[in-house]
This record gives sequence, C-alpha cells and structure tokens, in this order.
Amino acid sequence: MEPVESTAAALRELNAKARGRGLVATLEELGTDATKLAWSAAVLGTNITLRLAAELTGLGREDAAHCARLLREARILTGADDALEFVHPLIATAVYQSVPAAARTALHGQAAWAVTRSGRSAAEASRHLLEVHPDDDPEIVDQLRRAAREHLAVGAPEAAYRCLERALAEPPLPETHATVLYELGCAALLTSPNGTVAHLRAALAMDGLEPSTRTDAVCRLAQALVHLGHVSEAVQTIGREAARLEPGPDRMRLQAVHYMWEGIHTGEADALERSRVLREIAQPLTGRDNSERALLILRAFDAMTRGENAELVVELCDRALVNGRLAPGLGWTDTEWSFELLIMLGGSYLFADRLDRAEALFGEALRIYEISGWSGGHLAIAHAFVGYVHRRRGRLVEAEGFLRESLRLADRVGEELPMHWDAACMLIDTLLCRGHLGKAQEIADRYHFGPPYPSILILPDAQSVRGRLLLAQGRTKEAVDELESASHAAAETDRYNTVLAPWQHLLARAVAPRDPRRAAELAADARRQAERFGTDTAIGEALRCAAALETGQRATSLLARAVAYLESSPCAYEHAEARVAYGIAARDAGELTRGLTLARACGADTLAARAREVLREGRGWG
Repeated sequence: MEPVESTAAALRELNAKARGRGLVATLEELGTDATKLAWSAAVLGTNITLRLAAELTGLGREDAAHCARLLREARILTGADDALEFVHPLIATAVYQSVPAAARTALHGQAAWAVTRSGRSAAEASRHLLEVHPDDDPEIVDQLRRAAREHLAVGAPEAAYRCLERALAEPPLPETHATVLYELGCAALLTSPNGTVAHLRAALAMDGLEPSTRTDAVCRLAQALVHLGHVSEAVQTIGREAARLEPGPDRMRLQAVHYMWEGIHTGEADALERSRVLREIAQPLTGRDNSERALLILRAFDAMTRGENAELVVELCDRALVNGRLAPGLGWTDTEWSFELLIMLGGSYLFADRLDRAEALFGEALRIYEISGWSGGHLAIAHAFVGYVHRRRGRLVEAEGFLRESLRLADRVGEELPMHWDAACMLIDTLLCRGHLGKAQEIADRYHFGPPYPSILILPDAQSVRGRLLLAQGRTKEAVDELESASHAAAETDRYNTVLAPWQHLLARAVAPRDPRRAAELAADARRQAERFGTDTAIGEALRCAAALETGQRATSLLARAVAYLESSPCAYEHAEARVAYGIAARDAGELTRGLTLARACGADTLAARAREVLREGRGWG
C-alpha cells in the first residue's frame, strides 16, 4: 500500500481482521488444523519451530507444513519453518487469548515436555510448567528447581522465585521439601528479606537439610535478619547453631559470621572482650583459606573502627587478598560468605586513606551486580559505597548522584532498612560538604534520620553526621546533646576513629564559646586518637579542629600544618576546607585562590562562595 491518506480506510479493515473477533473468524475460515497450529505457536511464544508446533498439535509433517503456509498467506505467521514468528505481537496475544482455558493449560503441559525433549534449557520449559495445574509430580519439581538455578545464574532472581514457589505448590516429596524452602529463601534474599526469613525458618524447622546446607541456611537467615535491622536476633541465631555443632569447617564458618554480626552490632554487651579475642585469633593467621581470610577482614574492620594504627589495618586487609585480588569463593556474588564481609574489607581501606583499593573493590561490586542483573539490596549498597568513595575523594557531585540512586534502589526493597540508613547518612554528609543544607534536611526528613538509631553500625557515624547537620542549622543545644550521646556510645564500645566518627571535632567547636576548657580537652584527645591512627586525613583534620579553637598566629600555624597533611591525603574536600581556612587566617590571596580552585573542583558550592567573597573583600592582600 502507498502510505497516503486514501489508503487509511483499507488499513482499518486490515486491523479489524488482524485482531479480536476478526482474527478468530479468519482462523476459523482456515480450518481446525490451522487454528490448532496457530494455538500451539501462541503457547510456545518464542523460538517457534514447525516441528515443535506440530508435535503439540498432533499433525503430521505435510499437514503441518500446509497449515503453516495458510497462516503465512493470512499474515498471521511469518518466517521459515525452523524460525516461525507472529507477524505482530498483538496478533500473538489475540491468538493466545482465543485458546480455551482448558486447552491452553494442556498445551502448556505438552510444550514443557516437548521443549525439554528438544534439548532446550529447563528455564525455557519453566514458563510452560508455571501454567500447569499442580499434580504431585516430583519430576516437575526437579525441572522447576533446575530452571530456578538457571535463572539465578543469569541474574533473574524473580523468575527463580516464581519457579520455586510453583515447585512448592506441586508439592515436593517430603525428603526434598526443606531443600526447596531453602532454595526459595535464597532466591528471595536480593529482593525480599522478609520472604527469606519466613522460608528459611520453615526449612530449618523441618528435617531433610544436609549439614552444610543447614549451615548455609542459618548464615543466610542471619543475613536477612540484619538486612531488616534485627542484628541482635541474627547474632543469637548464629550463636545457637554454632553451639550445637562439633568443631569443623561448618562451626568455624558460623563463628566467623558470629564475629561479623557482633562487629556491627551497636548494642553488643562486651565489645572490648570480643575485640581482644578476635585480636588473639587473627594474630597467627596467614590467610591460607577463606575462613582465615574472613577472620583477617573482621580483625581489620574492628581495628579500623577502634582507631588502631592504619598501617596495621591495611596490612590485615592485604593478607586477606590473593595477589591483591579477592580469593576464589570470596567474590561479590559468591554465596558462602555474605557480601557484608567485603563491605567491611572495602570500608577498612576507605577510612584508612587507601581510597584506591576501596574504589577498586566497590567499583568491581557495582560492575558485577549490574552484569549479573542483581537489582535488589546488593546493588543499592554497591551504589552507596561507590558514592561514598567519591565523597571521600572530594568528587561531591558524582557522589550525590550515586547516593541518590542507592536510595532509589533501596526504596524498591522496603522501608527504613539498614541500607537506607547508610545511604541517607552518606548523602546527608555529602550535601553538607556541598553546602546544600536544605537538601540535606529534606533527606533527613524523608528517611527519619535521627534517634532512635538502628542497632547496626552506620558508616559514617550517624550521630556525628546528624550533629554536624544540627550545627549547620544553628541548633547548637540539640547538636551538643547528639554529640554527647555519640561520646557515650564510643566509650561503651571503645570505637575512636576520628575519621569515621568525628564527633570530638564537632563537639569541641560546639562547646568552645561557653566551655573552652572542655573544648581544648576534646581537641587534644581527638589529636591523640588521630596520631594513633596515623593517616594524613586524621591528623590533618585534628590540626584543623585545634586551629578552630585558637586565634592569631597560633591558629595560622596549626592551619599551615593541617594543610601540609591534607595535601598528602586523598581527601580533596578536607584539603579544600583547610586551604580556604588557612588563606583567610594568613590573609594570603594566593593560598585562598588555591582553596577556591579546590572547592570548585569538589563541587563544594558554599565553601567556594565563601572563598570568593573573602577574596573580594581582601583585594589588597599579598
């Protein structure tokens, strides 16, 4: 037809014939066999061959070829016999909907077996099995389980979940029922922690799980509980299971996981004793297997949060790697060890000024999750930590983008989950660096960022970030209360990393006008902690805090030293802050201009505006 107005009426006639009653009437005119062949093709949906369609219809080769020819002439089907398809998806839908319900179910059952016999994958057959009525058939259960494994292998957990849910309805034999529940719980882990908890608890309450599978089920149950914010329950679950096992690999794995969840549990009863035991266990380890590597990572993370020497932290992290890379079986998508262990590894590098290694680790996580099609909580957390590496490097605009995407992904998983706290805390911290106070408060309101806090360690320290937000808003009394609470929490857990939790710096500045002695004590203690940790960032920030409590030449001298340390630090925003403060204190236009350039490059809008304003006012400076 010519694409002109005069042919429009003819197109309408064609459309009427190709859809709904017009299409059904056309099929009836072609005869019963042609209609059944079209039905079979519609049920197959994709990868249609004449041989498969004929097998479902029960037609011989010559009769099937004749019917296919009629369907091509009627512009219902197109393509060669080994690659048939419908002329348009709307036609395929109309044909499928015209098949009587009972006949459609029967055709799906036949299609499942025909697809399997033709050598195609269990995943391809599963779309037909999902449409078949449950019939207590163990073979269908096995097929659906194989299909679920194939779906998981290509990053399609939702499809795997549907297959296993259908397998459960069949139902499975008593000896495999618990295993199907376990597999169903694993498939739900990425997208539905609540579903994981329900299915794994049901599996663990039944007989039939192999010992190693039971251990894995307990570890995954604890992981899902942590994702829901029930850290104490996760720790207790792991502890009970470890107590019932004899010494061996399964018990060692449970003990390592127990230490891991205890390490991020803010309500831990005896943090000092756990740190002591972990230090003794990790001391002789060389990282010869993944259990040892896991314990080295846990020891490194504990040392980092406590503010022990950063060189020790990095050395422990390096011992957990194999030739600088993650060991086989300890990757981001491996299931024996949860990805939180690798978050601890990357976080230890991140706050120990090894941003290059943290960036490589979290960048690898993001790439792998995207390639694998993991779109749940794992991808949200990967975006968050990639974003926070950008924040620490001073790439504030890029950081904001990744962190907002992390929250968007987390919103799809649930509400008020620990992953929301991490991402919201990181984003508020980033927006405060940019000077976007209103946007920071908007995120705080949307995600209820404030007490009561979850019983899980937030990176960076949530109370320090909220205290900083309150100070920026001029709400000094509330800020002091928040930061005093942070000091009590630090005293209970002995966690004194001044980069991870800079509450001492913030509290010192907040109380300085009314209690300069307390402020000086806080600043001096923060400086001791920073020198113990030993990174350029920690020491530079401690010097900048001390300078804020001084005046005149003393303040200028401290800022000059802070700039020297932070210039060697990988944290560009902190360097920009110190450089601007030093330029102002020294009345040095050259230094202030350098600070302005750094602030602009970081995307620190308010800091850059302040530098510009002071430069305009001090045009006669040297």
